[in-house]
Amino acid sequence: MRVQRSSQPLLKLLRSAVNNARNSKMDITKLKIASILVNQGPMLKRFLPRAQGRATPIHKKMSHVVLTLKEGDKVINNRFVINPPSKKQHAHKKERVKPKAEEQQREQQTAKPGFFKRMFNRRAV
Repeated sequence: MRVQRSSQPLLKLLRSAVNNARNSKMDITKLKIASILVNQGPMLKRFLPRAQGRATPIHKKMSHVVLTLKEGDKVINNRFVINPPSKKQHAHKKERVKPKAEEQQREQQTAKPGFFKRMFNRRAV
């Protein structure tokens, strides 16, 4: 399991909290994190079948995260800049260039004749 697995959801929560503070007309340059609280959330209980008719319980745990921001006394320099989420760039499919008729004929000439014939006429041992 990766060590930084929870970093993306927490960053998303922090961005949301900063935007909520901006909407409630708080000064963003004075914001500080007052507290972060992680509580146990609901748990999905599943069973994994095992040998000889046994079953092993699997507990898929979730958590509730509470993030509280407050305005500080002084303006803090932008030591930590929260960049907006980057949009994924989809790789455009490259159009395949069809070889010309001449190139196709060259490829057919260089291939050994009768390869498939020999391949599929083999008998099973």
